[in-house]
Amino acid sequence: MTTTVGATAAGSAGDVAAAGVASTLTPAGQRVLAAACDLFYAEGIHAVGVDAIAAAAGVTKKTLYDRFGSKDALVALCLRARDERWRAWLTSYVDTHGSSPRDRILTVFDGLDAWMAEQNPRGCGFVNALAELPAPEHPGRAVIREQKEWLLGYLTSLVKAAGLRRPARVASALMVLQEGATIAHATGVPARPARQAREVAALLLDQAG
Repeated sequence: MTTTVGATAAGSAGDVAAAGVASTLTPAGQRVLAAACDLFYAEGIHAVGVDAIAAAAGVTKKTLYDRFGSKDALVALCLRARDERWRAWLTSYVDTHGSSPRDRILTVFDGLDAWMAEQNPRGCGFVNALAELPAPEHPGRAVIREQKEWLLGYLTSLVKAAGLRRPARVASALMVLQEGATIAHATGVPARPARQAREVAALLLDQAG
């Protein structure tokens, strides 16, 4: 019997299948990727074995290994798919809701607040994964680092567009606020931390004016 994976995880099967990272996979491969991403986020990487992933996707373990080679490779691909979704979601949110260069920076925190409320019941998937992947050579760690480097670069571009002084320094401080809010959200203390991080970010922007 095929197990249905819950949609409360980082993304539904449809979301993952639509991601660019899954575009070259067969339908069976896309089901495996979607099931793995949901299970890894909801239950933890180490807690989920390939048997559970194969059962949730309705495939054999042989199919899983034929498509992905190893569990480690599947973990990295799930993180890559999540990164694609987050980048597309955040940039679209900022483009849609940001009314001025300065407001676009603060809208990043609004977007984070909405993302965490809608898509992140267990906190940041990258931070969660990092805690489970201590080995520096694990392919997933490189994906996590690339995601954080992209976010810092994106914030830097927004700060430069707003014409603020010391853009690299301001962007680094904004990222610390963003990452701190993400971690605080996972603990539930304080409530809606992204909103409070936005208030601090506004003061930071005023000082960098």
